[in-house]
Amino acid sequence: MRRGRRPKWMLKIAEERINILFEMADEEFAQHPERSNRYVQMARNIAKKYNIKMPALWKRRFCKECKSFLKPGENCRVRLSNSCVTIRCLECGNTIIIPYVNEQKYRRRMKIEHTSQEGTDE
Repeated sequence: MRRGRRPKWMLKIAEERINILFEMADEEFAQHPERSNRYVQMARNIAKKYNIKMPALWKRRFCKECKSFLKPGENCRVRLSNSCVTIRCLECGNTIIIPYVNEQKYRRRMKIEHTSQEGTDE
């Protein structure tokens, strides 16, 4: 058996399959939530098999505890507080806390730069 990393074309196909599975899970959630959970399970298996990171777009769309697909307003609760996004799974009760301090710093910096540019024009 060959050792080492897989070719890039294999990794690209695996990423495409993960994206397709998560898109299908998003579409199917209304009629078949158990099917969307299965799609998440299949996408995770592909990511583990090819040793690739889950795309950032989909990383926060499944619960790390019960491995179920999360759809805000349906089976998870999303709250903003203290510069954190809190996602609570309503199936198992697990809480995911994601800080957004960098975004606040960027917005503050842009606001300061914008006001300083207006002051120099006059």
